[in-house]
Amino acid sequence: MDRLCCLLVSLSAVSAQFVPPYTEECQTGMYPPKGPTFKGPVTWYTIDLDLPPSERWKLIITDKKAELVNMIQAIKDLANAFVPSGKLIDLPLIVNTLPYPFNEEIKGVATASGVPLGEVVLYNIFYEIFTVCTSLVPMVVNIDFQRGNKTVFKSTNFAGYVGMLTGIKPHAFTLTMNERFSLDGGYIGIVEWILGKRDGMWMSFLTRSVLENATSYEAAKNLLAQTKLLAPAYFILGGNQTGQGCVITRSRVLSLDIWEIELKLGRWYVLETNYDHWKEPLFLDNRRTPAMKCMNQTTQANISLKTVYDVLSTKPVLNKLTTYTTLMDVNKGKLESYIRDCPNPCMPW
Repeated sequence: MDRLCCLLVSLSAVSAQFVPPYTEECQTGMYPPKGPTFKGPVTWYTIDLDLPPSERWKLIITDKKAELVNMIQAIKDLANAFVPSGKLIDLPLIVNTLPYPFNEEIKGVATASGVPLGEVVLYNIFYEIFTVCTSLVPMVVNIDFQRGNKTVFKSTNFAGYVGMLTGIKPHAFTLTMNERFSLDGGYIGIVEWILGKRDGMWMSFLTRSVLENATSYEAAKNLLAQTKLLAPAYFILGGNQTGQGCVITRSRVLSLDIWEIELKLGRWYVLETNYDHWKEPLFLDNRRTPAMKCMNQTTQANISLKTVYDVLSTKPVLNKLTTYTTLMDVNKGKLESYIRDCPNPCMPW
């Protein structure tokens, strides 16, 4: 049986402990997706990496222009809650300091959408500072990145967001990035970048580079563990061999921990919910315990795309901030994503 990367998560934020009415017994029979928690499949697009970077996103942005305008306004509103309106940094000046090809792709998104360049830059760096999951639903797309008419990698992403959060290198590895909350947050890295200290990598640009260029699980793991970042993060990586799977806990400067599957110890999966795995999660946000309960109840022998979807459909793993659920099977090169909803009663965050 193909080894399933069951490390991939539903893109969600916070939940609660095992306290009614926000929890439930582990769900079964939820796949194929249906019912009130399923809002529809995610649309597929193709990006041709042989095109000049400034032209790659044109078709997607043409389709998603109105949604992009609304999304950027939501991010501006959130940013202005921290920095008074009219005093945001002149972000167009940043774009030329960003690494190639991301800078040129961002310029292309601005041109295709008619959205001011500075606002497209803000959209593309927002994950380094804050997340706005619920506003992102209309922007979710699946993308097949191709070179020479052959798939290089696949991703579930946001239209016009040139970095990557979730993706698969078929037959090699799967990769997901999760936010890691820290006092040494991404805003510090961005300020340093603006002031000229540019020795760190933007998180989503690193994820994109790894998906595009790394050729193996070990190569991807080394890059994710060793590259200096602008913001702390968790990287959830799965490979194509039995026992290949890990959660890499990152500070901005170094890898704090690489937590790997270890079958000899009975650890047949690793699971990440935005908290360091060696610490207790916040008592108001314990998605870890319910998720582990459902994984253990499923058992290793029965793990599949179907049963992982069941786990990710169980409250409070599923909550009001769950935007989409992605399932990936590395050996089949398969990526499936579904827009989600969490009917009441459900945790709001």
